[in-house]
Amino acid sequence: MLGTFQSVFKIEELRNRIFYTLSLLIVYRIGGHIPTPGIDASVLQTFFSGSSGTLLGMFDMFAGGAFQKATIFALGIMPYISASIIMQLLGAVIPYIQKLQKEGEEGRRKITQYTRYGTVAIASMQAYGTSVYLKSIVGPDGAAAVTMGGMTFIPLTILTFTSGTIFIMWLGEQITERGIGNGISLIIFIGIIARFPLAVVEETQMVLAGTRSIFVELIMLALMLLVIAGVIIVTRAQRRVPVQYPKKVVGRRVYGGQTTHLPLSVNSAGIIPIIFAQSIMFAPATVAQLFPNVEWINNIIGYWLAPGSLVYSIIYGLIIVFFAYFYTALVFNPIDLADNMRKNGGFIPGIRPGKRTAEYIEKILTRITLPGAIFFAMIAVLPWVLVAQVNVQYFFGGTGLLIVVGVALDTLQQIESHLLMRHYDGFMKKGRIRGRSN
Repeated sequence: MLGTFQSVFKIEELRNRIFYTLSLLIVYRIGGHIPTPGIDASVLQTFFSGSSGTLLGMFDMFAGGAFQKATIFALGIMPYISASIIMQLLGAVIPYIQKLQKEGEEGRRKITQYTRYGTVAIASMQAYGTSVYLKSIVGPDGAAAVTMGGMTFIPLTILTFTSGTIFIMWLGEQITERGIGNGISLIIFIGIIARFPLAVVEETQMVLAGTRSIFVELIMLALMLLVIAGVIIVTRAQRRVPVQYPKKVVGRRVYGGQTTHLPLSVNSAGIIPIIFAQSIMFAPATVAQLFPNVEWINNIIGYWLAPGSLVYSIIYGLIIVFFAYFYTALVFNPIDLADNMRKNGGFIPGIRPGKRTAEYIEKILTRITLPGAIFFAMIAVLPWVLVAQVNVQYFFGGTGLLIVVGVALDTLQQIESHLLMRHYDGFMKKGRIRGRSN
C-alpha cells in the first residue's frame, strides 16, 4: 500500500490533479467560514443547537456546516443538484432535450448551460426563503439573528447566497475537468467528513458524561463497519455476461475467436440516487422557510417529514429506488451496446444478436438493479431511524456514510485507472500490470 501511494506521486499528471483538487477543496472549506453580512452568529448557534434530527440539520450536513453559520456558502451545492435532476427528468419527456443528449459534446454543453441557468433560479428562490427564515429567528433572550435593519438584508442575502452557490458549482466543474474524481460529489464528501472530528468529540463527551451507554456506542460503531463493508461489496458487485467473438482471418493473421464477458454492475448509478433523493427531501424544508409563520406547514414538516419518521422513510426509500433505475437507464443503453456487439461480430451464447440481445441485457439490468437499489435504500433509511431514537450524530447516519464510502471508492478507482495505465500497481488489485513487449 505504501508503495502504491509513492507511485501516485511519481506520475506528474496524476500528482498535479490531486494537488489541484485538494487546493480547490481547501478554498471551498475557507468559503464555508466567511460570514454573511448582517448575521449574529451567536444567536444562530443557539437556535440551531436544537435542530438535531430535523431536515434543517441534515441540510446543514450536506452544506458542510455552512447553513447553521449562514456563511456565503450556506446553500451549498444542492441547488445545482436540483437543477440537474430537473434537466434529466425533462430529458425523458421533452424531445428537444432528448435530442441534445444524443448530440455528443455540443449537446452536453447546451444542457450544462441550461443547468446553470436553472441553478441560478433555484438558488435565488432558496436564498429568498432562507433570508425570510433568518429574519424570523429570535434567540432565547429576545435578540434577533439578523442585525441589519430595513429592506437591505433580503436582497443582499439573495445576492450573497446565490453567488456562493454559483462559485461552488464552478469549483465542482473545475475539479471534474482538471482534478481527480467527481467534483460535485467530492464537495459534498468534504463537507460531510469535515464534521467527523466534532462528531467524535461530542459522542465521546456523552459517553464520559454518562448520557450515552457504551453499549449503544459499540452498536453504532459496528453498524458503521457493516455499512462500509456492505457498500464496498455491493458497489463492486457485477453480473458477468459471457460474450463470444468469432475468428476472422485477415491475410495471414487470425483475429478474434475469444470468449470474454460483459460486466454489468449491480450499482451502475453509484451514489447519485442517494444525493438526488436527499435533494428532493430538502424541498419541504425550503417551503417551510418561505412560510415560517404558517403553523400547519411546519407541523407537517416537523412531524410527518422528520428524518426517521415512517412517512419520511417510505418516501425517501422509494425515491432512491426510482432514481437508481432512472439513472441506470441514462448511463447504460442496452440498444447501443447490442448494436456495437453486433458490428464487431460479438454475441451472447444462446441469444440472437440485435434486438434480442438488447432485451436480454435490459432484463438482466432490471433484475440486478432492484436488489442493489433496495439495499442502498435500507442502508440510507434504517440508520436514520436509529438516529431519531438514540439521537446520535448525523455523521453516523446511513446517508452520510453511503456518500462518504461511495465517493471515496469512485475517487480511488479513478486514481487506480491512472496507475494501471502507466503499469503501476493499483489500490484494489494485486500484482503488477506489465506492458506488452513489442
